[in-house]
Amino acid sequence: MIESVQILSKRFLRDNALDPHDCGNKTYSISELAKEFDITTRTIRFYEMEGLIMPSRDGRNRLYSDRDHTRLKLILRGKRLGFSLEEIREMFALYDSSPGEQAQLTHILGKVETRKNVLKQQLEDIQLSLHEIKEFENRCRQRLREMDEEK
Repeated sequence: MIESVQILSKRFLRDNALDPHDCGNKTYSISELAKEFDITTRTIRFYEMEGLIMPSRDGRNRLYSDRDHTRLKLILRGKRLGFSLEEIREMFALYDSSPGEQAQLTHILGKVETRKNVLKQQLEDIQLSLHEIKEFENRCRQRLREMDEEK
């Protein structure tokens, strides 16, 4: 749980330009972001269509801010941890609406706890499947030995 609190601390939000009023000076092109995060430009455009990042425009070119860069990093981290885009959107909405850090943390910790429980269940299911596969493998090997002995 400590990691979740650190991720959402005011310092983290400030340092990573999640404050909706913070306008960092650095901009990124779509190809720079795609290369840095090892994703396709199509993926970035998808997150833009979903309203999770909002680049400015210079003619036909998209210009992504430090805030967009950080949001993209958090989107990818959230997806890797198994959060849905809707859950990520809710988390961003909490940051933007500023209902208070305690409410944000409580909400996020609830989501984290739920995700942790799902992952624990998946781990148990995987361990059970591995055990069953090992048992099946052992039976097959035993049968092969028996067949070799019959020859």
